[in-house]
Amino acid sequence: MAKTRSKYVCQNCGWQGPRMMGRCPNCGEFGTITEEVVAAPVKKSAKQASRQIVGAPRSEPRRLAEVDMAQESRMAVPMQEFSRVLGGGLVPGSITLLGGEPGAGKSTLMTQFSGLMANQHGRVLYVSGEESARQIKMRAERLQIEAHDLFLLTETNLTTILGHVQEVGPEILIIDSIQTTYTDELDSSPGLVSQVRECASRLQGLAKTTGISVILIGHVTKEGSIAGPRVLEHIVDTVLFLEGDPFQTFRLLRSVKNRFGATSEVGVFEMIGRGMVEVPNPSEAFLAERVINAPGSGIAVTMEGTRPLLVEVQALTNPTAFGNARRTPNGVDMSRLLLVSAVLSKRMGLRLYEQDIFVNIVGGLKISEPASDLAMALAIASSYYDRPLPADVAIIGEIGLSGEVRTVNQMSMRLNEAAKIGFKRVLMPKTRRKLEDVPKGLQLIQVRNIAEAMDAVIPKE
Repeated sequence: MAKTRSKYVCQNCGWQGPRMMGRCPNCGEFGTITEEVVAAPVKKSAKQASRQIVGAPRSEPRRLAEVDMAQESRMAVPMQEFSRVLGGGLVPGSITLLGGEPGAGKSTLMTQFSGLMANQHGRVLYVSGEESARQIKMRAERLQIEAHDLFLLTETNLTTILGHVQEVGPEILIIDSIQTTYTDELDSSPGLVSQVRECASRLQGLAKTTGISVILIGHVTKEGSIAGPRVLEHIVDTVLFLEGDPFQTFRLLRSVKNRFGATSEVGVFEMIGRGMVEVPNPSEAFLAERVINAPGSGIAVTMEGTRPLLVEVQALTNPTAFGNARRTPNGVDMSRLLLVSAVLSKRMGLRLYEQDIFVNIVGGLKISEPASDLAMALAIASSYYDRPLPADVAIIGEIGLSGEVRTVNQMSMRLNEAAKIGFKRVLMPKTRRKLEDVPKGLQLIQVRNIAEAMDAVIPKE
């Protein structure tokens, strides 16, 4: 019988130590260190035999000029929003990680994606370790998917999966999920750091040596990050997150890492009965139910990757009943809300220290860009004075600590998007250089600070 020993591994960062500790000395998280049993090393010949199952060709060094770029052409993705996030298509030999909250629609999106890609590019192998083939078939029928070259496999053993990959010869391999996949070479349970890291490394080798595009579906922790070691995100080429308010129908596919395209790119989908439907014009969708002339409502022009979006920023101020005043953000960072409210109190004299403030981004969108500061500030002031902002004004600008309104990047794209949706005026920072390509008929209201902005759009009594 092989000798075994124990090691203690942090499930958050992958740190290893000889004894149990309450707090990880590397990442500082509490309660993330677990015991893993390590068996005696597998003989080298056995490891080589297990890796040969995929039939990968032996890699040879080549001159840079000899590399054929034609072999690396992207596979077109029929879903335009998905293609945008990937950077223009799926790269052969790439490995992609898709994460998201439970119920966000990861399996639904991947089922639709696999069916479309099978019809257009050839064989796709969908491996599920969480659902049976019948359950996947039921979902495919609900989504009205008919794909002759879509193969289903319910398996969690990586060696068995690689054997079926050799038999089927797919163009795309989808693993649902990486946390349920394990290898016999390690004597530990599926989902632990060592198993996730080893399985991901093996699948990375498969993708790079055979040209098969691998997509991994991953679970997320309660903090919203991919479950497993951080090294998992370093192994893959692309990391995508499917996010959205569970009480809303909109879903946002966001890229947080992409070696083949822009990061922070966003694709917008709507979850309906027949699955994920693309939203080609998300700005109109986010503003469809907007209430005109409502106090506390402002339109911000924000950028998500290379896409400009118009979103409604709602704010509500109410006298606090007891204790300290509360700040409740939904869709914006708490730090940005605290900064904006402090500037309004200090520079404009608003008594917000005795007001509860609630800020919401309509549609379930999460905004981290500072360009929405001015819209948030004016929405709060509008609710505080109970006076609505003009309905035909879109707002762009970052607020500094002294109350100045700072310029932001990609101003031309923002102005074009505002004009396309139908806004007649844009409140924006005053710039030194003359703006080019300003849409015809769009009036620019340029301000230097928050005081000028409030004078421009909040009516006097």
